[in-house]
Amino acid sequence: MTRRTAARRVSTSTGASAAALVVATALALAGCGDSDSDSGSSEPELSVGSLYMPQPVSDSMAAGFLVVANAGGADDRLSSVTSDIAGEVTLHTTSGQSMTEVKNLDVPGHGKLVLESGGNHLMFEKLKRKPKEGDKVSLELHFTKSGPMKVEMPVKSPTYRPATTTKSSMHSSMQSSSTSHH
Repeated sequence: MTRRTAARRVSTSTGASAAALVVATALALAGCGDSDSDSGSSEPELSVGSLYMPQPVSDSMAAGFLVVANAGGADDRLSSVTSDIAGEVTLHTTSGQSMTEVKNLDVPGHGKLVLESGGNHLMFEKLKRKPKEGDKVSLELHFTKSGPMKVEMPVKSPTYRPATTTKSSMHSSMQSSSTSHH
């Protein structure tokens, strides 16, 4: 190997190392964005969609379903729900055939809380009036970190089942009816 070839190899090697260092530094700095960036890493960024209430068969009780998506990095919790049609709205989980009232339901950062038939859901108790198919029920959702959110829940037929109710099929149903809160 001549001196000229050796010098060229050292120069190329040094240039590649410098380029790799620049790229590594840029990648490291990219992760250090400010906390107000669009990534929502420090606060919950909630939106609500896929809302519905099957027309109740009972005069005193109804169920409600919806999805709360959290685009932010911080967790939140749905702590209570109020409605103009019910004396009380409670949060429930379902395991097998057993339904249990809970104080709150988690909304994970970069995740979602799915309230669906056969799973977590809302119970509207002590109905002041029996909603009919086509009505809209006003709700106010309360969270431990985010401010309250007012939403409208459409009343569907008693046998209504949405086409997309699984936790992985949220995106398309969120686009059709959603309310956002940051």
